[in-house]
Amino acid sequence: MNFPATRAEALARLDAFLPLAGRAYAANRNKDAGPGAQGSTSGLSPAIRRRLLSEAEVAGRVQRAHGFVAGEKFIQEVCWRTYWVGWLEQRPQLWARYAADVERLESALAENKALARRHAEAVAGATGIDCFDAWAQELVATGWLHNHARMNFASIWIFTLQLPWQLGAAFFYTHLLDACPASNTLSWRWVAGLQTVGKHYLARPDIIRANSGGRFDVRAPLARDAAPLPADGMPQLVPLRAAERAEPGLRTGLFVTTADLSLERQPLPKLVAVAATTRIGGAPSPLKRAYAETALADGLARAAAHAGVEPERLDEEAAVAAVRGWAARHGLAQVVTGEAAVGPVADRLEALRAGLAADGVRLVRLRRDWDALAWPMATKGFFGFKAGLPRLLAAD
Repeated sequence: MNFPATRAEALARLDAFLPLAGRAYAANRNKDAGPGAQGSTSGLSPAIRRRLLSEAEVAGRVQRAHGFVAGEKFIQEVCWRTYWVGWLEQRPQLWARYAADVERLESALAENKALARRHAEAVAGATGIDCFDAWAQELVATGWLHNHARMNFASIWIFTLQLPWQLGAAFFYTHLLDACPASNTLSWRWVAGLQTVGKHYLARPDIIRANSGGRFDVRAPLARDAAPLPADGMPQLVPLRAAERAEPGLRTGLFVTTADLSLERQPLPKLVAVAATTRIGGAPSPLKRAYAETALADGLARAAAHAGVEPERLDEEAAVAAVRGWAARHGLAQVVTGEAAVGPVADRLEALRAGLAADGVRLVRLRRDWDALAWPMATKGFFGFKAGLPRLLAAD
């Protein structure tokens, strides 16, 4: 399956998929057609992750085409991402804990040869479990897996192979084109029985065979009696950060990140400069990096065209210094950017905020109205959040 990496491609994909987003999706959504086949899925998740298309756009189009009842299953799938992000925004300690765990466990791989061997077999797709090995190879080759494949892969990783869930989540985060800190981390925690304490997910050979159209025999024994992982302590809810607003009348530049690549569709002050960095931070796979680079170039070009200025690419290696220099060259009093939820992009923006503040320049993270309405609803389980979806869609 090819994944749309520009807004124009994503809109065309949405148009083509829209007739299938109602009852047909609800009936077939669990079927995994395998590598190279779109099957019942839209293929839009990487574009939504980068907000080439917004959740509000996609869910709204589906509701208008099918009505809420017929389109509810697809709308829910779109909104699970919103829910996870809002949930983690109010418990950011879990992301910090996960990141520290990954660092610790990756160091342990260098010292524990048995763990390192089992981990290497898993990520290479060399465990002897036919479905798991095929999924590991599909993930690396395509940057994507069907949602049910993700659940079963995570369950086998945790309960059959008995590998740390954090290393599995890190493997997904490196390769999945649509992985975000919230949905990826919290979905792995849910499979493990940590997110909904005591409720875990165990992979079943019969369900894997049925949902894969019989592609897998699944003759290797899978864990059937495993208990959920021991509860690791749920952090207390913390208040959401206050939404930030640009000040009118100030000389303003727009800094584009991969967290939001359709900023030109949001209310913006008059812009005198638009920029992004030259490459993507972190350590994604080459495939994921290439996708993000294409999407970023598209988002930057559209934002600059909207502002009527030339787009600029700044040095990522000296990101804070480069943005400070860009702001100084254009005499900026404030820099606006898209809101970035908990994760690496948000961390980089806060480092940038401190650097710009030293020059007397404001950084403003613009929160979308969708997020401002949805995140406060994500305090407990998804079913409570789901009850508010009609209200959320009506407000868009």
